[in-house]
Amino acid sequence: MSAEHPEGGVLVLAGSPIGDVADAPPRLAAELAAADIVAAEDTRRLRRLARALDVRPPGRLVSYFEGNEAARTPELAGELARGARVLLVTDAGMPSVSDPGYRLVAAAVDRGVRVTAVPGPSAVLTALAVSGLPVDRFCFEGFLPRKAGERTARLREAADEPRTLVYFEAPHRLAASLAAMAEIFGGSRPAAVCRELTKTYEEVRRGPLAELAAWAAEGVRGEITVVVAGAPAGAAAGPPDEAELARRVSELEAAGTHRKEAITEVARAVGLPKRDIFDAVVKAKKSSHNGTTSHGTHGTTTSGAG
Repeated sequence: MSAEHPEGGVLVLAGSPIGDVADAPPRLAAELAAADIVAAEDTRRLRRLARALDVRPPGRLVSYFEGNEAARTPELAGELARGARVLLVTDAGMPSVSDPGYRLVAAAVDRGVRVTAVPGPSAVLTALAVSGLPVDRFCFEGFLPRKAGERTARLREAADEPRTLVYFEAPHRLAASLAAMAEIFGGSRPAAVCRELTKTYEEVRRGPLAELAAWAAEGVRGEITVVVAGAPAGAAAGPPDEAELARRVSELEAAGTHRKEAITEVARAVGLPKRDIFDAVVKAKKSSHNGTTSHGTHGTTTSGAG
């Protein structure tokens, strides 16, 4: 292949439509026709997209998804080092943005291989643009953790973030995530749920988080992007108190995280020494123990079961 690619291999990251196939960048068809290897997150969807673009890729088509990304990256990196032109296409939007791709980009960079991109549609930017919320500064947070305790901890990290926040979420977890956001960010925090962007049943629902959580509780379908306004100026409340620190550790433990790791995670999130978090946990445990043995000045005993 070196004779065909005298300048060495090239990794091309190609943006693909997030809904409407007419949004495909014009260069995508040309790159599909020029690639030696097309690595696709879903080969069946890639074939359908190629047919819609009226192109038949002559190169080898391989799958490259979350389940085989780690194993297939060395193989593709080797092809790049030997001079191949590799096109990476994920299901929607840009590769590596909550999709496979980062490992291959890092491997290509390590080998001195050129990496370029075919810009295309982005659910993040599209949702921001139509949300009606400030877009001058924003943070992309990707998908929230599936476990409730880990999700709560992640959201608490962003509670005082002044920039607009963008999340991806699965439809069956949307109601729980919005309810958690309403609890942690405040039910009145403005937000927008963007569903099925650029598709036939596109919908953008705007409103306070509490209202959106109630709406989502009835059931929502489709691809979801959530945009949340940043914390208002002056909303930062300083470091959490000891009871709050202990509660965060307890939530992580309930989600299956070992106590030592939970303490480390909370310390990192709030910017305090791990010793401070440990002390808060010990103090909360002592307080809880005392609270289950007696109440008030009359020495009334109660059971731990409440």
